[in-house]
Amino acid sequence: MTERYLIQPDLEFIKEVSERGGETAKKCFQCATCSVVCPISPDNKPFPRKEMIAASWGLKDKLVSNLDIWLCHQCGDCSTKCPRDARPGDVLSAVRSYAISEYAVPKSLDKIVNDPQKLPILFAVPVVVFIVLGLITGLLNFMPKGDEVVHAKFFSTWLVDIVFIPLFIWVVAIFGLGLTRFIKDMHENALREGKTTKKELNIKELLQSVLNVIPVILRHDKFTKCSENQDRSVSHMMVFFAFIGLFIVTNIFFVVLYVFKIHGPYSQLNPVKWVANFSGIALVIGACLMIKDRLSREKQVTAYKDWYLLGLVLGLGVTGMLAEMTRLGGIAWLSYLIYFIHLVFVFNMFAFLPFSKLAHFVYRTVALVYADYAKR
Repeated sequence: MTERYLIQPDLEFIKEVSERGGETAKKCFQCATCSVVCPISPDNKPFPRKEMIAASWGLKDKLVSNLDIWLCHQCGDCSTKCPRDARPGDVLSAVRSYAISEYAVPKSLDKIVNDPQKLPILFAVPVVVFIVLGLITGLLNFMPKGDEVVHAKFFSTWLVDIVFIPLFIWVVAIFGLGLTRFIKDMHENALREGKTTKKELNIKELLQSVLNVIPVILRHDKFTKCSENQDRSVSHMMVFFAFIGLFIVTNIFFVVLYVFKIHGPYSQLNPVKWVANFSGIALVIGACLMIKDRLSREKQVTAYKDWYLLGLVLGLGVTGMLAEMTRLGGIAWLSYLIYFIHLVFVFNMFAFLPFSKLAHFVYRTVALVYADYAKR
């Protein structure tokens, strides 16, 4: 007997998806061209045709927990070939944005992060936090002494850690809560729609899938299969590996500082500094290429969430490199000012990570692991 499904359109969901860049979903007339031309869509229950139906009907429950919205890498092939200009890639991007908001808590903070009018507040918060904590603890010195420019004399490393270690715990906790629901919902959705035959989640097999997926992510295999936006893989890889490099450098210097008690500034001949500098340069160039790519693609929707992330990435890279260059140049007041601004960008990147577009890296990685596990 054919399974019955009670359609329950969510008008608010349709409105939200439209506001996030998916307003073209209503143009779709189900020709299935998008699913045919997509180079990374699976043969069994291919996307994005079925997702376009669900989006136009407002079927939130069939989309938010849908594994396939994360398998889409917004190549652009489907949008270019669409005879109705329904832009399936943009619609799925909007749905992913909604899904991030759905799994992130608290909702009030999500609304602030994704509201362009609240942007000044996002940057004002870390400024206030740094100054208040700095003055209370005495770890922020507005008049550092000495001829050598040392950022730690101005903004103590202890103050950095007092702020950012709790932030790290906060981000992990928010993602932990969201991913617990996400994995459960994704598995139930996959079982319901016949995308997997595995009734229970097997931890051992999931760990094996993690090992299988890591090389795919590092090589950016999915991006290279695209034809329209294949060049996007270069800028994406530059930013991706820049973050990995900077993460490694940060952890190395953390150990050097607190375990071996070796304080900076560190020599430019230090190999770890080479990694830091190369990563910083790659971050700036990659961000510029991403912005150039966005500006050149007039038909691709670029929402506020996209510009917010690109601005953060570019600001992070530029202020980081300028802080170091002015320090080496001996321009104390300017170096300290730029370093302070750099920390404000770092705060924004970390504190609001679970609510911004950058969260897609976490959710997409988990979805790719599950897809490998489910043999999708």
